[in-house]
Amino acid sequence: MSEHLITSSLSFDDVLLEPKYSAIESRKEIDVSTDLNGLKLSLPIVSSPMDTVTEARMLRAMDENGGLGIVHRYNDISAQKSMINSVKRKPPVARNTGAAIGVSGDYLERAEALIDSGVTVLCLDIAHGHHILMKNALKALRSAFGNSVHLMAGNVATLRGFNDLADWGADSIRVGIGGGSICSTRIMTGHGIPTFQSILECARSDRDAALVADGGIRTCGDIAKALAAGADAVMLGSMLSGTDESPGEIFRVDGMPFKTYRGMASKEAQIQWRGHVSSEEGVAFRSPYKGPVGDTLALIKKSLQSSFSYSGVKNLREFQYSSLFTKITQSGMAESKPHILQK
Repeated sequence: MSEHLITSSLSFDDVLLEPKYSAIESRKEIDVSTDLNGLKLSLPIVSSPMDTVTEARMLRAMDENGGLGIVHRYNDISAQKSMINSVKRKPPVARNTGAAIGVSGDYLERAEALIDSGVTVLCLDIAHGHHILMKNALKALRSAFGNSVHLMAGNVATLRGFNDLADWGADSIRVGIGGGSICSTRIMTGHGIPTFQSILECARSDRDAALVADGGIRTCGDIAKALAAGADAVMLGSMLSGTDESPGEIFRVDGMPFKTYRGMASKEAQIQWRGHVSSEEGVAFRSPYKGPVGDTLALIKKSLQSSFSYSGVKNLREFQYSSLFTKITQSGMAESKPHILQK
């Protein structure tokens, strides 16, 4: 029988950032930009490659607000290419355009078509990124396209997984397994690590690959914690769902407006995408309508600027270098929330 090592792990709700002395007098002094291994973003936010989050409108909006959009791959090549082309045709030309591909089947053909359309970031999008198919795909893409395109790969949850993907050729790596708001991987398979803990572990890597936190992020405070823990950017799904730019029509329940939000491993998504269900590791949900995504992104930016100010820093690197976390109890988390809502 093999030896099992049981270790403790922290989630976002288990910690808070300690406030520090600040000499910052204005948010204008604070720069929340990031550099994903050569890919520069003025806002460290990436939209998730889900069919209820990122298509052409979200791609354009993310770029206009300084982030990065990743168009989902749950369609044929021509449909995905058409989304990219519709953005590229509109002036001004988008600076950063991302699109997802798989690691088997038509992924090389899809990658070539997307690069021809002007895609600057290819996201190798699979649930378990620490896999032989990921290794083969990254090496094949590097051989075919060299360094002409940024390769984002994932997802992984461990330092070894992060280092391996970096060694296989990834420029940036999505960190987090099973923590998404509509992901049921941990319940269905028993596998996963709290995303905050995965960030802490993967941030120890000595590789050059950028770290993109993905999963379990529900609030602006969680975004700040992820960045402070070592993430270079965060990928968001639920926080961007239900906006004008997310795909799908608005519908009403008891007079309240909603839009559909679903995991790509959900039964509904798999049936629509490939006509059958292989394994159910996601759910479908209705997301309250939020209005323009620009409002959400503006709130995130202001919240990050406030967070940097509470730590007395002016940029992301200073934030990561000087941040200190304090572990809290469930009572501490309850105290963190507006008390009037608990009466």
